[in-house]
This record gives sequence, structure tokens and C-alpha cells, in this order.
Amino acid sequence: MDLAYIPSPSTGVLHLGPLPLRGYAFSILVGLFVALWIVNRRWVARGGKPGTTTDIAVWAVPFGLVGGRLYHVITDYELYFGEGRDWVNAFKIWEGGLGIWGAVALGAVGAWIGCRRRGIALPPYADALAPALAVAQAFGRWGNWFNQELYGKATDVPWALKISAGPNREAGLYHPTFLYESLWCLGVAALVIWADRRFRLGHGRAFALYVAAYCVGRSWIEYLRVDEAHHVLGLRLNVWTAIIVFTLAVVYFVISAIKRPGREETVEPEGPDGEAGPADDADSKAESAGEKASAGDKASPDEKAEDKAEKKDTGADADLAKEPLSGTAKESSP
Repeated sequence: MDLAYIPSPSTGVLHLGPLPLRGYAFSILVGLFVALWIVNRRWVARGGKPGTTTDIAVWAVPFGLVGGRLYHVITDYELYFGEGRDWVNAFKIWEGGLGIWGAVALGAVGAWIGCRRRGIALPPYADALAPALAVAQAFGRWGNWFNQELYGKATDVPWALKISAGPNREAGLYHPTFLYESLWCLGVAALVIWADRRFRLGHGRAFALYVAAYCVGRSWIEYLRVDEAHHVLGLRLNVWTAIIVFTLAVVYFVISAIKRPGREETVEPEGPDGEAGPADDADSKAESAGEKASAGDKASPDEKAEDKAEKKDTGADADLAKEPLSGTAKESSP
């Protein structure tokens, strides 16, 4: 008899009246809101303005969700296409299936768009985001617990996860890989925050550290999983992805540290009205200069003549002030 184990929920859906609340979606939403709070605090601490991170998230989050789903569907296409499969299920994101690699890649595109619209660079925003993203992943992994999916090999450890019998799964006790990855992500977040404070990481290096550290954990956690996956040269596809992304992150970290040491002094420049945004970019400045030149060209001939007369009178008054006392001034003296 097994005396200690982690139970799985009997259902992944809670009904609030007529509205279904799915555990998978709930986990992702909680992680998202916590991440937004963290990244906003870090951005303001670096000299940014409150609210900027929310404006960028409007672009980054949808792109990230689409990217995560695309990666999952492409790498596990046999689940949705082929004989006996319904391709419509590819759109049922609430049933699980988000690839972190695709989410980060396409989410970065959305973040770049948001940063460009605000007139700021992507690397400092990525540095502020790094630990927040790791925390979001830590919460999001609990969605796998609600769906009883992506567990590891069978085990009898006291913290084993109890899985009930269901479609394509056998009842038993398995390694809770969702819990392992959740705890690992929290550790990555703590590592990035510590290193960022200790070494004042900048120019995207905090984000590169997050990526590299996450890849290390994902490699050994992936080894424990027993769900079906494509293999290349004996290794699961996600293991190869982790190795490649880890290498790229380390290379970027080293090159960035050599070429651009230290941290950015300004992460969000201010516009003429004290607000950051597109007013700081070159196009806006050129437009402002054009407006001034246009205003000068539109002045009427009479206005230009009056300006010349004022300048002439001012010059004459200045000359009188410089002349020495003579003539009448001398006669009036006793």
C-alpha cells in the first residue's frame, strides 16, 4: 500500500454556474498576472515608467500564446492530423499543449513590436522580464497537474504523482515532472534576480541567463517524461532544442559581456512632455523640426517686416546706451 503520494484532481474543470473554469487556463492566467506585477516592478526600478510593461504585454502575450500553440501542433502534428484525427482539436488550447520554445520565440517578436512603439530597446525590457517569465512558467506547469498529463516514469518515491486511468494513460504512481519543472523555474527566477543585483547584468544578459538555466533543467526533466515524442539520434526533440538554445544563450551572454559591459543607464527616454514613447524617436523629431520650419515659411510679409523693424529699434537703443554723456548732459551739470 502506498502511504504517501500527490493526488491528482478528479476533474480539470470547475463550473461557476454556467461558466466552466478550466484548471489549465486558470494556471496560465495566474502566472501571467504575477509575471506582469514582477516585470513592472523591475522595470520601474531600472528607471522605466509604470504602465510601459503592460503596453508591451498587449503585444507579447497574444504572440506568445500563438507561438506556443504552433510549436506544439507542429512537433506533435500526429495528434491532430491524419486518419482518425480531428484537425479542429488543434485550436482547443484549453485542453493543453503549449510549447515554451515557440511561446518565447514568437512572444519576443510581439515584445519587439511593443518596445518599438514605445521607443525603447528590447534588451533592457527582456532583462526585466526574465525572472517574471520563469515565475509564470512555474505557475503554468500546474495546468499539467489538472489535466493529468506530461508526467514522468513510474516510481515509488513519497512524492510520487497518482494518475488515474484514462484515455492513453494507465493508473499508477509516476514522477511529478510538472512539480519538478515548477520548482526549477522558481529557482531560475531566484538565480536571475540574485545575479542581476550582484553583477548588474544589462543588454539582455539577464534574459540570456534565464534561458540557459532553464534549458539545463528542461534537459534532465525531459529525460524523465514518458509521453510520446519525436526522437533524433536517440534523444527527444525537446532535449536537442534545449541543447541548441542553451548554446546560443551562452554565446550571446559572453559576447555581450565583452562588447557591452555594465548596464544601460537609461532604459526609457523621456519625451518633451515628460512622457516616454514614440516622441523620442528620430521620425518624431524630424516631424517636429519640419513643423517649425513650415511655421516660419507661413509668416506674412507684414509680420516679417515688423520683426525686422523691432530688431532695428532694439539695435538702435543698444547703441544709445553705449554712447558717453556729452552735449546737453554737460550743460546741465553745476
